[in-house]
Amino acid sequence: MNLNPVIVAIPMYFTLMAVELVYESITRRRTYHLADAVTNINTGVLQQLTYTSITLFKIGIYIWVYEHFAFFQLPQNGWTLALAMIMWDFCFYWEHRMAHEISLFWGGHVVHHQSENFNLSVALRQTSTGFIWGFPFYLPMALIGIHPMQFVLVGGLNLLYQFWIHTEHIDKLPRWFEFIFNTPSHHRVHHARDPKYLDKNYGGIFIIWDRLFGTFKEEEERPHYGITKPLRSFNPLYANFAHYIDLARWASRALSVGDALRILFKHPGWLPDYLGGPQKPPEVGPDYQKYDVQVAREINWYVLFQFLSALAINSFYFFNYQAFSGPTKLSFALWIIGTTLMFAFLFEQHRPWLALLEVARIITVPVGLYAMQQWGSYVVPYWLQGLAWAWALVSAVAFVWIWRRKTAQHLAPLPQFNKV
Repeated sequence: MNLNPVIVAIPMYFTLMAVELVYESITRRRTYHLADAVTNINTGVLQQLTYTSITLFKIGIYIWVYEHFAFFQLPQNGWTLALAMIMWDFCFYWEHRMAHEISLFWGGHVVHHQSENFNLSVALRQTSTGFIWGFPFYLPMALIGIHPMQFVLVGGLNLLYQFWIHTEHIDKLPRWFEFIFNTPSHHRVHHARDPKYLDKNYGGIFIIWDRLFGTFKEEEERPHYGITKPLRSFNPLYANFAHYIDLARWASRALSVGDALRILFKHPGWLPDYLGGPQKPPEVGPDYQKYDVQVAREINWYVLFQFLSALAINSFYFFNYQAFSGPTKLSFALWIIGTTLMFAFLFEQHRPWLALLEVARIITVPVGLYAMQQWGSYVVPYWLQGLAWAWALVSAVAFVWIWRRKTAQHLAPLPQFNKV
């Protein structure tokens, strides 16, 4: 069983998102967009897929530093747990700040800021590469003797705290709370693309760090969300690498190694004069439109059903992956990646080959469960195998029917679609 706090909290995440959606249906104040929300959550799925591969490596490095280089080793008690919480958030502040101020590091964080909406699903929009640049910022905790168990625990708790602040439906809280802690109001500023709000409010739990180090900004009016160069895609894999692709393109055009390094390590948008000079973030004009695509209503409902089914399969994997063999883990990983890509393709493209790929993706679920049973890598109950075949049959028939009916005359968004 996976006891990662982020995984254990999955039911809480989706319960709170359901509450937010119910509230929006009552107040008719919409912040969700189906394709965007699916992409947000799928980037989180990819991040957790990465997490299952690198967690032991990260913890192993921390333990090695803790055992060989710690100045002293602190006991595990309530006081040291509180210290660990404060230290983690302090390290998070600097890791987070550098992720905004160094272009290469921004490539590992930009994913979280790409959504042009702001709701609880955005909290799950996480990077698969940020650990490369971010993890070293937390090693000072090992040096001062924070036990590895406390390190893992407070890291999970810090992320859990940051979930609820991704909402437009909570206004400012009591002044004393707003002064000390990160809140939805402070975090709306952080997710803004308006120039006056850029690079502000980096704290995780505590906003005190921003007040101390000059990066605090009060919310004055509701911001426009997203990044200054919109992604304009619902592809979660591309979302993880778009900034790196841009960096490689610009660095390859640099006339010297020094300029190439400055492109990588200066503030995002820095370019030498012969490539146009530093790029200033533009104001959000009155003609600004959020990225949207026309999708047949039937495709929307089909993707929503398949997305919920995929969440059940993904949860099964993340809760139990430690019990699976290497080939089984690889098979699940490929299916999960393929599924996140397929949803993006269904939203954004209509190519003949998509139909074949989607039917193949569906059939791999019952076939994969049967293979797990036959190869003895996992005991799959017969009722679950039967349910998987029934689901695959219904899904395949429904998809073929919908795909054949998909014409320009049927293009219509779900009621929850939201346009600016």
